[in-house]
Amino acid sequence: VFIVNIAIPAVRTGLHASDAQVQLVIAGYLLGYASFLITGGRLGDHYGKKKVFLWGMAFFTLTSCFCGLAVSPLQLNSMRFFQGVSAALMVPQTLSYIQLLFPEHKERSKAIGWFGITLGLASILGQFLGGFFSYYHFSIEGWRLIFFINLPIGVVAIISAARFLRETPADSSAPFDRPGVLLLTLALVSLIIPLIQGREYHWPAWSILLLLLSGFFFYWFYRDQVKKERTGDSPLINIRLFSIKDFNIGLLAVLCLFAIHNSYLLISTLFLQNGMKLNAFVTGNAFVAFGIGFMTASLLAIRLVVRYGKSVLQAGALIMLLSFLLQLVFFARSAPDYWLICVLLALHGLATGLVMPSLLNITLKSVPLHFAGAASGLYSTVQQSASALGVTLIGGLFFDQLGGDNGYGHYAVAFRYGVGAEILTMVLMSVLLAVLPNTVRAGGLALAE
Repeated sequence: VFIVNIAIPAVRTGLHASDAQVQLVIAGYLLGYASFLITGGRLGDHYGKKKVFLWGMAFFTLTSCFCGLAVSPLQLNSMRFFQGVSAALMVPQTLSYIQLLFPEHKERSKAIGWFGITLGLASILGQFLGGFFSYYHFSIEGWRLIFFINLPIGVVAIISAARFLRETPADSSAPFDRPGVLLLTLALVSLIIPLIQGREYHWPAWSILLLLLSGFFFYWFYRDQVKKERTGDSPLINIRLFSIKDFNIGLLAVLCLFAIHNSYLLISTLFLQNGMKLNAFVTGNAFVAFGIGFMTASLLAIRLVVRYGKSVLQAGALIMLLSFLLQLVFFARSAPDYWLICVLLALHGLATGLVMPSLLNITLKSVPLHFAGAASGLYSTVQQSASALGVTLIGGLFFDQLGGDNGYGHYAVAFRYGVGAEILTMVLMSVLLAVLPNTVRAGGLALAE
């Protein structure tokens, strides 16, 4: 998400993509990710985690190369969806391996710490390389290298995993819910696609029909899961989780946070590059400040949340609101100094780092331990679905206000509308945090993007 986000303007130019097609470059990946996350975890249990991780990494490497070879927005977005599916095969195995390989609490805490550091470094490196490849000229278009770079990384990861990871026992006693996966995918696609494409095509009849169908598919999915729960089958989502009040409130907070996070990354990089006319390399370096702030706060939050509970998350939400308000003030009429852009992005990263890694623990606090695996899978699905929805709705508002004009004034207006929507969503999240429980469970894991 990070490396592609910085390169979005270059991708748009290289493939002559429309606003809606640009949104799908991000949202399509998140759709594939969200639809298959729970299934990815079940496949690891069913066939063995090492085997499924290797399949996922190989598929991710292959689809990355196809993304780099794309000659049309349709080809790119199709492969981005399957990139998301392959990520959904990998990530659940990664998190499960941390729990399996480090059963002792102290060692597991160290492993989680290194996992968090890795995510922080990856976000910094991704944004730097996204800007570097997009700006400098090579024998092929630079934006294609943001996908081709996954080829050597993928090969090294496959060889390393094959050599060093031990296989886990396969458990074929609980079949995974194929109809549930299909229904959830149809529901999400039927919701996201018309919300993105409908605005651009002035809401044709097919877009309204798909939105109605999405409601039907979500209802069908819910009834299907309830039926399987009652008959003792293996549903994709344990419906009994929704009877836990604090968990439901936490999921709504997750919905708000990730809708804000990914939509902000999209509209801010477009504003900086197309509105302020900063080149991709300079923009990528500015977002490195965001990554540094995020990683620093994530490391601090591990200890602070244990001591101060949800107050740390509430402080992060207030800092994020402050960063949004400062951006509205300083980005309103003319492009500010570059150092100020970096400071505001670092402040925003700091706020995000205080909230994002710890929200999982707060949300799962009231969930019984025997529901922990199912709750983590549902949390992850909501997280990725919210990301896609935020890119769709808030990103759509941004493009609607932009109206196709490339002047700074129009971008500033569009950015103000987008950030205004972010602020309203953040206020709602702050209210939800206020009613969540104030303790956390030790040893939780935050999920990567």
